[in-house]
Amino acid sequence: MRVTHSLDHIRALHTPSVVTVGNFDGVHLAHQRLLRRVVEVARGLGALAAALTFEPHPVKILAPELAPKLLTPLPRKVQLIAATGIDVLVVLPFTREVAHLSPMEFVRTILAGSLHAVTLDVGPNFRFGYRQSGDTEILRELGRQEGFQVEVVPLVEVRGEKVSSTRIRELVARGAVNTACRLLGRPLSTQGPIVAGLGVGRKHTVPTLNLAPIEAQLPKEGVYVTRTHLGGVSHDSVTNVGYKPTFGDHRLTVETYLLNFSGEVSEHEMEIEFLYRLRDEIKFQNPAMLKLQIQEDARRSLKFFRLLRLIRQRARRTTPSLEGH
Repeated sequence: MRVTHSLDHIRALHTPSVVTVGNFDGVHLAHQRLLRRVVEVARGLGALAAALTFEPHPVKILAPELAPKLLTPLPRKVQLIAATGIDVLVVLPFTREVAHLSPMEFVRTILAGSLHAVTLDVGPNFRFGYRQSGDTEILRELGRQEGFQVEVVPLVEVRGEKVSSTRIRELVARGAVNTACRLLGRPLSTQGPIVAGLGVGRKHTVPTLNLAPIEAQLPKEGVYVTRTHLGGVSHDSVTNVGYKPTFGDHRLTVETYLLNFSGEVSEHEMEIEFLYRLRDEIKFQNPAMLKLQIQEDARRSLKFFRLLRLIRQRARRTTPSLEGH
C-alpha cells in the first residue's frame, strides 16, 4: 500500500479511484467491511482503491479538550488498513483551513479534483464539511453534480452491539476488553518500547516488563489476561494497568508478567493484547500479600489459556474437511 501525506501525489496520477473517507480509529469490523468493499469495487472497475484519513484527529484541532484518546496510533492504523488491500492511503494533515471547507468545496476540491473519485463508499453516519454540515443525502447530490456515485454501507452489529470507535472506547474505558475485542475483530492491543521500572517487582513480587508511557487509549486500571509479543514470539501473560498503590504513589504504568518464562528479554519493544479482565487494582497491606494475589492471577490466567486452546482444538475437529470433495 502506498501512503502519502499530500493530495498532489494522487492528483498527478490522473487515475480514477474508488474512495472512502474517515478517521478509521481502531480499524474495527465496520471499518474493515467498508475498506474491503472499496477494494472489491475498485478491482471490478480497474480503479485505485483509496482511503482518506486525517492526522491529527479533527477534534484535537477543533476542541482539544474533548479529543479522544486513540485506539490505534497512526503507524498501527496504517498497518491495519494495508491488510484490507487498499492501494493508496492519503493521510491528510487536518488544519483549520481543511475544517473550514464547505461540503461543496470538500467534494469538488478533494474527492473529485484530487482523488478523481468514480465511487465513494461511506457509512450511514458520515458527516463532512464545515461544522459537519454535510450528510449522506447532501453527499449523494454533490456526487451527482461531480460525476461520481455514492454508496452508503449499512451499520455493522455484533451480538446486538453497534460497532463504532466511540462504543469501543467506552468499553475499553470500563475494562470490558473481551467485548471490545469482538467489535474490533481482533484483540485490543497496545505497543511501544520496553523501559526500566523501579525494580519493585523483581525485588518484592515477580519480574515484569514495563511499557513506556503512551498516548493511546488504555483499559481501565486493573489486572488482565494478556498475550505479549516479543520479537515475533507470543507469550501468555498477565498484565497490570495502574498506579502500584501497594508501593506508594506512582504514575500510571503498564507492566506485564510472562507466564511459564525464564531467562532474560533482549527485545526493546513489545505488544500487549488484552483478552480478559481479572480484577480491579488493589492496595495490599504488604508486598507478600500482593505476591500471593499475583500468583492467583497467574493461575487464573493459565486456566484461561488452557480453556482457549481446548476450544480451538474442538473447533478444528468439528470443522468439515474439504479433502476428497
